[in-house]
Amino acid sequence: MGKIRTGDPAAYFETHVFVCGNRRPDGHERGCCASKGSEKIRDYMKVRVKELGLKNIRINAAGCLDRCELGPCAVIYPEGVWYRLDDFASVDAVIEQHIQQGGRVAEKMLPGHDR
Repeated sequence: MGKIRTGDPAAYFETHVFVCGNRRPDGHERGCCASKGSEKIRDYMKVRVKELGLKNIRINAAGCLDRCELGPCAVIYPEGVWYRLDDFASVDAVIEQHIQQGGRVAEKMLPGHDR
């Protein structure tokens, strides 16, 4: 499941970031990423990637990523690594350490599923 296979076309983007833009009604028990500033986070990330001249990177808004209580959330593919991006400093750290250097920002990573 989800594995690259021989004969698959090359990935269109080297890195694809989806930032949750889900908006739930005020007072919803799970909250929503939009009310926590995810739209400003996404916009900032798009500008920074462009300012830094990073190529083959796409920053997209996403509908509900189903983790709003942990948000504002973003997931980076192809790795499938999830982050809480709650301020611009977090975005800068993820761009530098994850996207540019191939590392991780452990203190901002969200837990995975127990399998």
